[in-house]
Amino acid sequence: MLQYQITVVVGSLRRDSFNRQLASALVKLAPPEFAFTQLQIGDLPLYNQDDDATPHETVKRLKADVAAAQGLLFVTPEYNRSFSGVLKNALDHASRPYGHNAWAGKPAGVIGASVGAIGTSMAQQHLRNVLAYLDVPTMGQPEAFIQAKEGLFDGVGNIGQSSLQFMQNWMDHYILWVKKHSTART
Repeated sequence: MLQYQITVVVGSLRRDSFNRQLASALVKLAPPEFAFTQLQIGDLPLYNQDDDATPHETVKRLKADVAAAQGLLFVTPEYNRSFSGVLKNALDHASRPYGHNAWAGKPAGVIGASVGAIGTSMAQQHLRNVLAYLDVPTMGQPEAFIQAKEGLFDGVGNIGQSSLQFMQNWMDHYILWVKKHSTART
């Protein structure tokens, strides 16, 4: 059976992050041949081009984890109408130095949750712009701008009944996107 290793990039460091909860609940909707691992990005130093020749151990780990993936799942909060600085820092680290972009060619899905009525629409749009430059084929449809409100998750952290069909449809499209655009290992 083919095994797809998916790296999940949660753009929030907050312990009780809606987006960390969303990532954990979403992966339960995937088929068994998909394995998901959340990327650790909170311990990365701030990106500094002077460090490209001698990257910190956490940067080496980041690049190796991204390189090993057959797909990417970005789950982003929205901060001030864009995605988070910690996520941008991770994107910069794993794409540098020029010509050594670990993100390139990895199929991705972008989703996120926020308490606002428009969810994370602006953050997702900004993230998609950066991913396009980084040569990351990103699923365009369906879009999912999730409002974090009562009932999004059930009592044990799964997607709640009122959102389950929508989220399962999103995940099904994401799975097809990854299968179409990746090279999985057996």
